[in-house]
Amino acid sequence: MHLNPYGADAVRLAVDLANDPPGSVADLADRCRRAGVVVDMPVRDDDLAVTRRLIEEWARIVDAASAEERARLLNRMLAGASTYPRLTDHADGRWHLHYRDDGVPLSAVLRALVSVGTALHLTGRGMDRLGRCARTGCGLVYADVSRTGRQRYCSPRCANRDAVRRHRARGTASR
Repeated sequence: MHLNPYGADAVRLAVDLANDPPGSVADLADRCRRAGVVVDMPVRDDDLAVTRRLIEEWARIVDAASAEERARLLNRMLAGASTYPRLTDHADGRWHLHYRDDGVPLSAVLRALVSVGTALHLTGRGMDRLGRCARTGCGLVYADVSRTGRQRYCSPRCANRDAVRRHRARGTASR
């Protein structure tokens, strides 16, 4: 099975923005560029606030209790980004799909990228492939792109810390 990397990249960007919200419009635009987004659209002052609301809306999808609720919330987000996909070669001469109208601001582009990317990620990998770190006190978001689909932690660091905690708890209990 071939999984669309366009979806994975967009979901990774959403995870990044959720776990470490940008502090300025310039920071938002720079992080989008580093994530591979071609920022050739207007970047407005209100893009930061609009994007923060978008990521809050996306986090409700992450936190949904069931696949049905996740789908309902994601469908609402997709409807807000509704436009027809179009082919473009603006970036580097290679043709690719855009899920947006021309001339829309960065926050609208992010709505389209995040919602379509999340839909591709969940339908391609599984509806349970978004979550929050299982380590007590962490709560960061992760997108499970593992082969097995069993990710429970936001990072190897949190997984290791939790394993050490469990190991120490077993040692205390056996004394």
